[in-house]
Amino acid sequence: MTATGCLAYALALGFAAAIPGPGVVALVARALASGFWAGMAFAVGLILGDLTYLAAAVLGLSRMAEALGDVFVVVRIGAGLYLGYLAVQLWRSAARTQTVTGRQGDRPWASFLAGLTVTLANPKTIVFYLAVLPTLLDLRAVTRRDFATLVAVTALVLIAVMTSYAALASRARHAFQGSAFHRRLSRGAAAIMAGAAIWTVARRA
Repeated sequence: MTATGCLAYALALGFAAAIPGPGVVALVARALASGFWAGMAFAVGLILGDLTYLAAAVLGLSRMAEALGDVFVVVRIGAGLYLGYLAVQLWRSAARTQTVTGRQGDRPWASFLAGLTVTLANPKTIVFYLAVLPTLLDLRAVTRRDFATLVAVTALVLIAVMTSYAALASRARHAFQGSAFHRRLSRGAAAIMAGAAIWTVARRA
């Protein structure tokens, strides 16, 4: 993989990742409600999901992904229900919130799992890799070095984009210390999360 191809891939991925989709929206909602580190745990899940689809594209598993359409439906519904559960938890916690600190019930693995399922529930992610990668290298002759480069570039680009979103959301969260405002903020985050849940379940393929 050439340096030019690597740069082109990084730019294409960065642009695609920066466009607010359901994953980014849910990440922002998570960071608004529970803080930067909860948002980053969510982001790690999103990134792992992307790397899973990247590996599938490189290893030529796109046909298998198509054959497992019913499985994707189940994963999508499960992801939507889980996001809905998080939305309900955020809404209920808003009434009990007194400060802008994270809720005691927050667990990094819960945010991570939510991020992972959101990405895996979106088979369009693999379409991006299948559309971009063939223009950069021959997928039938990918070396270990090429694959390692793709993984590293993908992780770094996504970390940069997702960290920016999480940091901005967390800064907005901590900019206001009033419990009344934070209660409205938590409920707003819950509404955003609920919207992402509905979109995840209702959309087709």
